[in-house]
Amino acid sequence: MTRARTVAFAVPGDIRTLTGGYLYDRRLADALAASGLDLRHLTFGDSFPAPTASDMADALSQLADLPPQCPVIVDGLAFGALDTARLSDLRAPLVALVHHPLALEPGLPPDRIRQMAARETANLALARHIVVTSPHIARLLETTYGVARHRISIAQPGFALPPVARSVPRETPPLILSVGILARRKGHDILLRALSEIVDLDWQAEIVGRAHEPDTARALHDLRDSLGLAARVRLSGEVPQPTLDALYRKASLFALATRYEGYGIVFGEAMGHGLPIIATRAGAVPDTVPPGAGLLVAPDDWVAFADALRRLLGDADLRGVCAAAARHGAEHLPTWADCALVVADALFRERAGRG
Repeated sequence: MTRARTVAFAVPGDIRTLTGGYLYDRRLADALAASGLDLRHLTFGDSFPAPTASDMADALSQLADLPPQCPVIVDGLAFGALDTARLSDLRAPLVALVHHPLALEPGLPPDRIRQMAARETANLALARHIVVTSPHIARLLETTYGVARHRISIAQPGFALPPVARSVPRETPPLILSVGILARRKGHDILLRALSEIVDLDWQAEIVGRAHEPDTARALHDLRDSLGLAARVRLSGEVPQPTLDALYRKASLFALATRYEGYGIVFGEAMGHGLPIIATRAGAVPDTVPPGAGLLVAPDDWVAFADALRRLLGDADLRGVCAAAARHGAEHLPTWADCALVVADALFRERAGRG
């Protein structure tokens, strides 16, 4: 019997965290192990992408301890923030996993953006290969970070399709479901302002996601109350997956006014449940949500978002068409086994030394 090939997977913070990026990492790790690889999980400190000195030293020490024959895939939340000089001294083959570039997080000050972009560019040049989660991120690394296309592999998230598509709507009044961490990037403030424009219609809404940015979470509660939406909009925080699955089944629409997405796992989940999608044309969303599955508007335009909500809430036939297109699109999404195959190829490819 041949010995299983050993690989390492380095992730900052708790891999069990309920966000899209951590969900991707956790399910990818499970799929890599299920494929027969001997997977070694490295846990970095949770201060990345702005690491403390101790978290930086610990992460680099863990990577330095890896033998030269053990390739390691490093989550981009840490990879782009590691000390470049120390990174260049490592023996283990490095593969970067980029969900979205660190410098593109909305709201960063200009000096911080320049610093993060410069370090991430330098670190990506040291990777043997780079794995991204969407065609959008691949294009972005080529055009903005100068990464050659042959150094990039696209490993889109996997999905397990719910066994039976259900009809819409389910709840009365119709439930508008939004799923995303309470962070400025997710645009929940835009959704709330859009909902305030359609109070003449019959609906209820639920926003699910943990308070990733405490100041943003407090501001969202205050905004909901100031707009007079407290009786109709629930800010539910983080919920376990079975609860979220039940909400998908109950919902009539999925709405996320995101300002940027590197992929957006929640869109695939909503499509699998046959939900019409209302979102923005931000980042990878147009690559993820197929034509006909919903309505996409410009980011930060709550009036257009409100118009899209009004249109779908008021037209049951259009909701049915979008629901069917969403379900059809979900049927063609990859599995986690497909994702793991792409990543394993990146880890063990013979060509391409350090960039």
